[in-house]
Amino acid sequence: MRSDDKLMIAETIYLYAIGIDTKDFDLYGSIFADHINIDFSSYEGSSVPETTVLTKDQWVNRVRPLFTGLAATQHSMTNPVVTIDGDTASCRMYMQAHHVFKPEKEDSWFTIGGYYDDTLLRDAESPSGWKLTGVKLTVLWRKGQESIMQLARSEGHRLLNS
Repeated sequence: MRSDDKLMIAETIYLYAIGIDTKDFDLYGSIFADHINIDFSSYEGSSVPETTVLTKDQWVNRVRPLFTGLAATQHSMTNPVVTIDGDTASCRMYMQAHHVFKPEKEDSWFTIGGYYDDTLLRDAESPSGWKLTGVKLTVLWRKGQESIMQLARSEGHRLLNS
């Protein structure tokens, strides 16, 4: 284990947030392995209702319309707990994700809180030296208008196809 591995693993997950929040889908895609186990089943409104294996491109293309359709998002990741076993690792990190559809509308936001359980593989091609091989979201609470998520996804599809 290298001395900075835990920091670089946490940075990989921070890049997840930065890529989504800045709509930099090239950066976002750069932190994933070629195939990813995705489990967003604890969030019923997800476009991925149960654990599934997707290619990196399938996953990025699945989330792109939603985040393109939102005016703003802010994903905060905290308290990383990292376990490393050679060239593989796992990390649990608390998260809070704030989504804004129409900033001028007071009831046009939706926030979830919970944690991610991620798996990673050492990979020199990643900006941080690690790539995500699995992402599991556990939602513990939600607040606001969840209906904006489908509106944003529809708006994102419209914007991407125009």
